[in-house]
Amino acid sequence: MDEGTELSMTIAQVVQKLKGSHLHSQLEKQAKECLHRPDIQLECLKDDVRNFLRNSGWEKKLQNAVYRELHVLPPPSHPAAPPEHIKEPLAYMRKAQASWEKRILKSLNSMCTELGVPLARKRPVNEQKELLSKWNEMGTDEPDLSHFRPVYAPKDFLEVLISLRNPNYDISDQASSKAHWGLIQVPLNVKDIPELREAFSELDLTSGQLGIDDHTSVPPADMFENEHVRIGKKVLTEQDSAAAEQYSRQGCPTGLRADLWGLILNVTNEPEDMMYYEQLKSGVVHHDLLVDNLIYKDVKLTASNDDYYFVFEDYLYQVLLCFSRDTVVLEHFNYNSATPPKSYIRGKLGVEEYAVIYPPNGVIPFHGFSMYVAPLCFLYNEPSKLYSVFREMYVRYFFRLHSISSSSSGIVSLCLHFETLLQTHLPQLFYHLREIGAQPLRIAFKWMVRAFSGYLATDQLLLLWDRVLGYNSLEILAVLAAAVFAFRAENLMEVTSLAAAEAVLADLSTLKVMPLLQIFLFATAI
Repeated sequence: MDEGTELSMTIAQVVQKLKGSHLHSQLEKQAKECLHRPDIQLECLKDDVRNFLRNSGWEKKLQNAVYRELHVLPPPSHPAAPPEHIKEPLAYMRKAQASWEKRILKSLNSMCTELGVPLARKRPVNEQKELLSKWNEMGTDEPDLSHFRPVYAPKDFLEVLISLRNPNYDISDQASSKAHWGLIQVPLNVKDIPELREAFSELDLTSGQLGIDDHTSVPPADMFENEHVRIGKKVLTEQDSAAAEQYSRQGCPTGLRADLWGLILNVTNEPEDMMYYEQLKSGVVHHDLLVDNLIYKDVKLTASNDDYYFVFEDYLYQVLLCFSRDTVVLEHFNYNSATPPKSYIRGKLGVEEYAVIYPPNGVIPFHGFSMYVAPLCFLYNEPSKLYSVFREMYVRYFFRLHSISSSSSGIVSLCLHFETLLQTHLPQLFYHLREIGAQPLRIAFKWMVRAFSGYLATDQLLLLWDRVLGYNSLEILAVLAAAVFAFRAENLMEVTSLAAAEAVLADLSTLKVMPLLQIFLFATAI
């Protein structure tokens, strides 16, 4: 397709998406109301209405909404391309994802059968009342979860990724000197250090950064911070999503981060957003789902045992239970390689018209899923705003960490990227770890699949997520994982087993993210 056709297709898709939105009806209403204003002239009606919408801030809201759609829109494809190509262009990736989904669903169904628990049931009235009364203290309620187990853990998913192969590609074709030593054996393009330097140019050693305590080649930290805070306030006053995204590449000040992230994600907390959250809450109160137990179990196994996040246990239940009922999440399957799982109404197994998406949002939680929400609890204390921000973070970024795709921000590319960086720049370390049976990816995978949540100190994690939002990419996770290995390289060269290597990298809570990233990206010899 030529550039003009591509652009017109993108515009048509965005217009189609926004037409049914609440913003569209608000714009129409404002435009109609402004016709009664004395300064609106019939001869130049179009320009006057446009100027009114611009001056009253509605044009900026429309720009932000368009910018949001451009972030989640799949790249334009040929008009004749089938829908599955838009979701994932590589057939072997689609096949692997479909096979993985069957495994997950089989695991869920077998648990359902073993425990004699239905996938969904309507709660009796007394149970509804009890849940409603305990809504803000669900952590005190201790249902018996001993028989429930996570549907899968990250290490199960890693084994699936390791077995991925492109049937059209023969690994033996590679010259032995260029062979990939890692576990991921699929040919995908990943950036090398010069390309990363260009992509993450704002992180160079001469630029000011929040998260760098002392650096001689940049202006004094407090001077940079004061100016950065001033600019941040101006960005918030302007209410421009694109400007906020660019700004967060150098880090968000603690006091402004919540508002800046909301602006980047184009998340509002209007009365209709609060009402929608209340509707989801009502869905939780009225119906009990089997996945609710998986959510309870996951929170108990992860966040409840975390020194930073255990205090947010109630918030996590509220957000994740509402998330499982949210059918708006299904829209992300238009550009996700995954397909929402289906179940059948009892007694109608295999009859397509009785198939229902289960859970309603199409996402089956796995071990560690609650850690995507936990860090956001530090930023938002209003449940509806916390919920909206998490949902947008999920449909933009987090879903890529547990689905098989060829996306540069997908988990397959991140794993390959990590291994390639390590093999290229620390070949001795990589070779040593490989020889002792401690493949680096077996250690780093759990960090990347959780976007480092639960591994870094929270202040450092939020600085990392600033850059994920700022660059609209998860690639920085692979770079950080490689940087951690580079930082601990000396100790790792001494180890003689996987257990010893894991012990060296067991605690990342003292690491400073920004110096690690800067040194690895800009001080590594090419």
